[in-house]
Amino acid sequence: MKRFLIVVDMQKDFIDGALGTKEAVDILPKTVDKISSFEGTIIATLDTHFENYLDSAEGKKLPVPHCIKNTEGWRLSPQIAAAIEGKDHYVIEKNTFGSKELPFLLEKLADGEELSIELIGLCTDICVISNALLLKAFFPESTVTVDPDCCAGVTPALHDAAMAVLASCQCT
Repeated sequence: MKRFLIVVDMQKDFIDGALGTKEAVDILPKTVDKISSFEGTIIATLDTHFENYLDSAEGKKLPVPHCIKNTEGWRLSPQIAAAIEGKDHYVIEKNTFGSKELPFLLEKLADGEELSIELIGLCTDICVISNALLLKAFFPESTVTVDPDCCAGVTPALHDAAMAVLASCQCT
């Protein structure tokens, strides 16, 4: 069985930058520990926007510039980057909540073997849930797990709501 840990958008802007929260800061040590002890392939996603973000559909609904490519806020948290350094890992950019590239990369890396997929990161109620449901739809017979202790939502209530939706969609 091939094991994958998907580290969703653990970037400065979501932790202590433009859209940072206390809850995001609080999960950082647990996510670093999970990454450090994980045996398998790690895939980190980077929410990626450009200078014209405010003109995008997302920017019109969330008018807070964040994760603008090649800015400090776009980069992985230094602690997360250090934890994945030297491990079997990939970093992929995504310009929407769910990564269209992610399922194809997993399929290629699994090379026909059974998959075990775990997701951690930010934000539970936006990008984590989008990627988890995308992966569950793409790999319906695979175990898709979301670790609530290594995720934070926009608010604690939205985190809890996302975890309830994930459970109803047969994610662990």
